[in-house]
Amino acid sequence: MTIDIPVLETKRLVLRGPEAKDYPNFKSTFASYRARFMGGPLNDYETWMLYAAEIGHWQIRGFGMWMIHDKETDKPLGMAGGWKPAKWPEPELAWIIWPETAGRGYALEATDAVRKYLYNTLGWETAVSYLDPKNLDSIRLAERLGAKKDPQAATVDGHDVVYRHPSPAQLKDTQISHGIAMEIANYADPLFKPKGFALD
Repeated sequence: MTIDIPVLETKRLVLRGPEAKDYPNFKSTFASYRARFMGGPLNDYETWMLYAAEIGHWQIRGFGMWMIHDKETDKPLGMAGGWKPAKWPEPELAWIIWPETAGRGYALEATDAVRKYLYNTLGWETAVSYLDPKNLDSIRLAERLGAKKDPQAATVDGHDVVYRHPSPAQLKDTQISHGIAMEIANYADPLFKPKGFALD
């Protein structure tokens, strides 16, 4: 069984399915301290099995994690996508950015594109992100995407917090969606100043 993984494009990024050539960057990150909020650091066997699961997830679920690439250089920057392994109560919108590329808005740009695909193409009506409560960077990103802490939602293992993303209807032509678009535009062009944006 094979599945054609769609390619997503944004102004700065190309999102493609994970390939064998992307594994070294994946392994480097998940074997590092940066993976501490995702069960890491992992050993060689664990990183290999997790990467195999990333690829297999597409075959089993029909959706999965995309590898994020810089559109100009094709450099891999991280991953973002839909994720629902065994024990996950709900489908998740997930992401991770490689350490050397953090802080440049890539995760926001990629997850915004992924969420639009999951909502508009696959018909998701909601999405959650399961986050370590100490992972402040990811919590801030979830909040920038408009997600809010959902204390009523089931967690994966009781040690995570659940952030629920706005539904498609809650996002359509709203301040949240406009704010995301403006932030992405500012990362792509730091001189970008939308109408009404303070100049001082």
